[in-house]
Amino acid sequence: MNKLKIFSSLLLMLLLISPLKAKEPSKLISEIVNEASRILSSSDPVESKIIKLNNLAEINVDINGIGMYTLGKYRKSLTEDEQLKYKKLFKSYFLKSFSSRLVDYSDPKISVISEKKINEKYTIVNTILEETSKNPQIKIDWRIYTKNPERPLIRDLIVEGLSLARTQKEEFKSIIQNNDGDINYLFKSLEEFIIK
Repeated sequence: MNKLKIFSSLLLMLLLISPLKAKEPSKLISEIVNEASRILSSSDPVESKIIKLNNLAEINVDINGIGMYTLGKYRKSLTEDEQLKYKKLFKSYFLKSFSSRLVDYSDPKISVISEKKINEKYTIVNTILEETSKNPQIKIDWRIYTKNPERPLIRDLIVEGLSLARTQKEEFKSIIQNNDGDINYLFKSLEEFIIK
């Protein structure tokens, strides 16, 4: 019992001396790109790299938030079952799209340039994907959702001024509109992408 009191006292002192600090958005991005670079430059098989990249995304990206944003006005008309189905499909779609794009890079070099706090909920982190013999330098801005400063999450990537979330939203809107507002056509499109 005495050991438990000592341990509790030490833990309390440690918490008082060094309170939990919020992770800075630019530090988050540095850690993510360093980890992604480590995964991509490893000699692991492609399947293993994909699993590790997906785990990295699931921890650091607000996949549900992006998914609901990309539905636009159509999210309000979904039933509870449709919403659950969409979230599951979007997550699989997002992870496959994310990892299949990244796995082609062997060792991307991304440098954090600056960060700008937009408001209490959002910070933009500016980075540069460095030029290689095959690719030009690319400007990438990361939109970080900081409502919970202890757990900032990526909400969007803006590549050379083009928002990937907004582009996805327009694509989904087009699929739904071209099929008389029927959400099932979007579900079908997502399913086809996932299984190919």
